[in-house]
Amino acid sequence: GCLPKDIRAFMARAGELGADQALTFLREVDNINMRRRTRMVELAREACGSLLGARVAVLGAAFKPDSDDVRDSPALNVAGQIQLQGAAVNVYDPKAMDNSRALFPTLGYSDTALDACEGADVVLVLTEWPEFQKLQPADLDAVVRKKVLIDGRNCLDPQQWRDADWTYRGLGRP
Repeated sequence: GCLPKDIRAFMARAGELGADQALTFLREVDNINMRRRTRMVELAREACGSLLGARVAVLGAAFKPDSDDVRDSPALNVAGQIQLQGAAVNVYDPKAMDNSRALFPTLGYSDTALDACEGADVVLVLTEWPEFQKLQPADLDAVVRKKVLIDGRNCLDPQQWRDADWTYRGLGRP
């Protein structure tokens, strides 16, 4: 979870030291991480056909579990990009709700994971909270509009979701 901030700090230090090869390498690592955010948005768009008018549940806002820190949160960045493309985005995070609202006040926020998933066309798991890892497909079946889940942290069991007739996509997974 700290990797993007750490990489940028290393890049700044490498620049100060004139370590051009290290700077080039670190810049590419940062670019790869930023492309993962874009890929999550693409997967959500593919799942919905179009994000315009879609309902998207985002589970997780903090950049890592057991934290309320949302500075440079990939989850909120993805949620914001999806909203900019016309989707109604509902976010839930066990600890980072207040900080999320302060940074992204235009997103929708829910009090529980189930509330966030109400009527969702796609569910995105973007922080690997134990609460989300414990979710069962049957927990969400009755509340979502479409049984589509994109696991941006690869923290869920793909077969469990597929066996329950969900469309499961993991970031970097088939």
